Amino acid sequence: MRLLENFPLVAALSAIILSQIIKIPVAYFLRRPSTIALAISTGGMPSSHSAGVTALITSLLIEYGVNSPFVAIAFTFGIIVIFDSMGVRRQSGEHGIIINGLIRDFDDLKKAFSKYHHEEVLKDDDEELRSRGFLGHKPIEVFFGIISGIIIALVVSLFY
Repeated sequence: MRLLENFPLVAALSAIILSQIIKIPVAYFLRRPSTIALAISTGGMPSSHSAGVTALITSLLIEYGVNSPFVAIAFTFGIIVIFDSMGVRRQSGEHGIIINGLIRDFDDLKKAFSKYHHEEVLKDDDEELRSRGFLGHKPIEVFFGIISGIIIALVVSLFY
């Protein structure tokens, strides 16, 4: 398969997949909720966003050198992805936490003022109403994503 001959692509995808899988034992060791769902969720340690773009940049540096336009494109793209994963996505996650709190408060208020305590006035699916909490990354998660991306790209380069 010719796709597997593309070292930068294989390095980037390997970094993303491995970073997602690594989140499970890292969460366990940090005494946080650790489930298989972490492997397909956003946020967490290490940042797969950072690992993927860093592995791509590292592999392009190895293959084409520092003066390559491919490296320039990947580096620019990488900065945008990393800052987005810490900035906009992190803020969205924090807003989600606040929105979830407001929904809970509204539900409590609705129950307190409802004269129909024995039946639900409005039955809502909690999962659909709730906003996802942590979407983005903390700087430490990004840092370890960058480190893991570099290491994974260097290891994958041994096979090319």
